[in-house]
Amino acid sequence: MIKAEHLSKWFATTRAVNDVSFSVEKGEVLGFLGPNGAGKSTSMRMITGYLPIDRGKVTIGNFDIEADPIKAKSMMGYLPENAPAYGDMTVSHFLHFVGSLRGLSGRKRATAVNEVIETCVLQSVRHQAIDTLSKGYRHRACFAQSILHDPDVLIMDEPTDGLDPNQKHEVRNLIKRMGERKAIVISTHILEEVDALCSRVIIINDGQLVFDGLPSDLKSRSSLAGAVTVSVQGQKFSDVGNRLEEVEGVAKVLCLQENNGSCRVRAFAGDDAKDDLAGRVHKALMNSGWEISELRTEEGRLDEVFRQITTSDTGGGAK
Repeated sequence: MIKAEHLSKWFATTRAVNDVSFSVEKGEVLGFLGPNGAGKSTSMRMITGYLPIDRGKVTIGNFDIEADPIKAKSMMGYLPENAPAYGDMTVSHFLHFVGSLRGLSGRKRATAVNEVIETCVLQSVRHQAIDTLSKGYRHRACFAQSILHDPDVLIMDEPTDGLDPNQKHEVRNLIKRMGERKAIVISTHILEEVDALCSRVIIINDGQLVFDGLPSDLKSRSSLAGAVTVSVQGQKFSDVGNRLEEVEGVAKVLCLQENNGSCRVRAFAGDDAKDDLAGRVHKALMNSGWEISELRTEEGRLDEVFRQITTSDTGGGAK
């Protein structure tokens, strides 16, 4: 549904986006990540036709975003960061206005507006001027305009920005449901959003694509991935650490806490020894006759891997 091929963009002599290619199919929710200045917002704006493309091509469905922009954009819903709206309009008036721009009229437009107001939980403010809304409700109204015409493609820049935890939960659930039948791209700097929403992740850094894969693939790069955290009662770290270092596949043992003769430790797995490390650790400690009060396998940390991938000395400058 979305195909970006060799996208490049310059601002004067600064190359903001450098030969970026990716595609998104129906049923995918793609997380588009990158640090500030990496070029992700510029990429999003080229995909939506907001910025001209200096080099490369974007296809939405079967339509080129530059050669056939009206048809391409008719398939798309767009929620930009800090989405603009007409403040003197009521929520209902604003959505009817957007519906008319999208080619909806009469009963079809009224039905679409009513449905999207219900979907985005805007019933209590539908007759309220947008300028009088809280940031959360204003953002929800802008979210509603992006899905009003039930597009096959959704492009969203920071879709939960400014929402409280309950509102974030509602919007994430909505995006997950829509992601089953649409192609969705979400640009975000909130890494927990990747876990909550995304079936695939790409990372852009210094204008270049540096990762494209599953969230689980990203987590697996973390030094914490596959490590085993265990609490042992009535034993010193020196004894527990020595025992765990003898376990097959344990590369390192770290003391997390030690008090009152008990300890909490973390055993890190070697690169090829993450499978069932918890089982081997459990067996070793039980064979020693020690009491275990906690034992769990750690997932990787997205923030750690994100820093590894995007830390460079080349700088940046494109948003």
